[in-house]
Amino acid sequence: MRAADLDVQVHGPDGAPIAGAVVAVHLVGQPTPRPRPAGTYMIDQQDIQFHPFVSTVPAGASVMFMNHDPVRHHVYSFSPAKKFELKLASKQQNQSVLFDKAGIVPLGCNIHDRMIAYLDVVDTPWAKTADASGHVVLHGIPAGAVTISVWHPYLRTPGNSVSRNTVLSESAVHAERFVTPMRTPPHDPGSGY
Repeated sequence: MRAADLDVQVHGPDGAPIAGAVVAVHLVGQPTPRPRPAGTYMIDQQDIQFHPFVSTVPAGASVMFMNHDPVRHHVYSFSPAKKFELKLASKQQNQSVLFDKAGIVPLGCNIHDRMIAYLDVVDTPWAKTADASGHVVLHGIPAGAVTISVWHPYLRTPGNSVSRNTVLSESAVHAERFVTPMRTPPHDPGSGY
């Protein structure tokens, strides 16, 4: 089967890039293969914030939660995709959690209310978080009909997501541009408590 590459740009109506948007591709008319976790997946806690703010993680991956703050954190999520809590982890006490079900997992800290982040646990091998310029390139997608989805916690769309179907050609780079409205973030990530 011939493969294609997909080049996606995600921007707001004002042309500003949407960094941290998750772009995911699912095959149409055939099963999408399950992703295979590879490498190390980490969420850091530093300056009373989670880093990164949005992460893409394949279903079946374990994520290491690290604390580089001089204070304790109590990380939790009540998401249907994964409910967990890591109680009162102090500096350099790294703990990991297995994310075995696809879905959005909001993260919080019971001690520092303004600490918020998101994991998009994906069920496709073709998914990635957009860089600072709102750009994602995905390689090796089977040619044919696909659905491209874009998710970000502040997209002003139902489910914070938009998607479209397209057809990818063999041995080609297919370009897509998503322009979608954004909501104003409900907090200032740099304000700490």
